[in-house]
Amino acid sequence: MELIILEEYMKHFRKLTSEEKKLIDLLIIKSNYNLKEKNWADNLLVKSMNDGQMGSLYLCDESLISDKRFFGKMISEHLFLDVDGVNVIASLNIDKDGNLFELDIWKTDYSPLIKYPDNYDLIP
Repeated sequence: MELIILEEYMKHFRKLTSEEKKLIDLLIIKSNYNLKEKNWADNLLVKSMNDGQMGSLYLCDESLISDKRFFGKMISEHLFLDVDGVNVIASLNIDKDGNLFELDIWKTDYSPLIKYPDNYDLIP
């Protein structure tokens, strides 16, 4: 029975897009956090969060997929503008075991994220 539940949970995960990887790369660099896995993107799977289409993702290494993981702490955040000029705050969170856990995207007007930026210059 547990295997069936895990398979149902896993079918909603997918590989990272290049835009998602670019943002997570930036957040990892800004964090100065030493990830356990150096090639973290190779086995990372993502699952969209129910956030009004702002773009938040659950993050999980293929070998760690479980619905029993828990938030640990935020390790990095970055502010950028969506193409409509609305501020977006991206936060990278790890779980209690130090593994990548969530990419939390919050568009300050709660509207859906339109596009990841082409560059990630800080907003003055």
